[in-house]
Amino acid sequence: MNRAKEAIGREFRAVGATARNAVRGPGRERDLLVQSLKASGAALLAWAVARLWLEDPMALMAPWAALVLVQATVYGSLLRAAQQCAAICVGTLLATGAQALTGDVLAAMAVCLPPLMLLSHWSRFGDQGSYAATTAVFTLATGTVSAEAAGHRVGQAVLGAVIGVAVNALVLPPVHLRDVRNNLSGLAAEAGSVLRRVAEELPGARWDDGAASRWSHACDRLERLLEGVRSARGWSDESLRLTADRLRRLRRIPLQVPPPEEDERWARVTGQVVALTRALSVAADAGRSPAPPDTEALDLYAGMLDLLGRACEAESRQLARGPGGATVAGPDGRAARTDAAEETAEEPSEERLSELHGELRRSLRDHAAQDPSQAAVLGALLLHAENIWADTALGARRE
Repeated sequence: MNRAKEAIGREFRAVGATARNAVRGPGRERDLLVQSLKASGAALLAWAVARLWLEDPMALMAPWAALVLVQATVYGSLLRAAQQCAAICVGTLLATGAQALTGDVLAAMAVCLPPLMLLSHWSRFGDQGSYAATTAVFTLATGTVSAEAAGHRVGQAVLGAVIGVAVNALVLPPVHLRDVRNNLSGLAAEAGSVLRRVAEELPGARWDDGAASRWSHACDRLERLLEGVRSARGWSDESLRLTADRLRRLRRIPLQVPPPEEDERWARVTGQVVALTRALSVAADAGRSPAPPDTEALDLYAGMLDLLGRACEAESRQLARGPGGATVAGPDGRAARTDAAEETAEEPSEERLSELHGELRRSLRDHAAQDPSQAAVLGALLLHAENIWADTALGARRE
């Protein structure tokens, strides 16, 4: 009982936090609220036009189509409108034909539903294919099956689609530009966090199988964040199709987003961090060879990773700022925190990074003279760190 109360309490707190974020400022929660209100308004408008103005007794299809076609992007609304109208036409025509052929509702369903369910999986229909079968069921279940009724249903679907797309395109058209910046910022912050966590646990006795497992789990999250960046980029590109010029005129939101090259850069950093932790995990296994480098080399390497982690976190803070230096909302809908004093304290030192790199290269030569297997491990680790360095802002300034 207590667990149920705690679960219910958490849900209520989560709902309250979502509502506060929607009211507080721009963010994902407000976007969802706006889209929900737009979909409801489109359905009400479609019903009013179909039933009150056109006085059509089959007004169900218009609000139904309008409701589901207020999509996350204007382009998505247009695409799904075409797919849905095609699916509704096919479902209506097949149901009408099956009824005319059999003269019985049950027999007509048995004739038309199997091919319609197969057609619902056709890629050309996208995720709107199921409307073919459901429309056929509605058509047959109403008991009014005729060419005139079929025309009414198709016309109502087209009317609802037009209203849904128009509302989505003309009333605060949805865009997903801040998602790219937020996801990139989160990816950079997580990459820095993983590097600093490895740097903290790597030296001394704290480096063990348990630490290697924690690093592996952290890298799993890093890879999921990278997928989030790629997904956000796709939504961003799609949301600007057919809407970019209008948004520039309205100046509702800034259209400046990090270029796609930033996605690739942080994808390379993510790949190097994952490869680095895997190499360390292998070296941590006492039953496998080669052995890890000596303690002094690991201490130097930990210092280098800590500085690289700080560099990633510094870039994350820069990405979290919108155009002109304004702080944009984070993925949770709240403004990203930027403590100026903390930021200055955490700024990595290029000189110290170069110094550690030189000491590690000398240590690598020493290892090569004493134990080639340890030198192989240290060389691989150093290569991953150098690649991360090259892809950070520190690496750009170094060039």
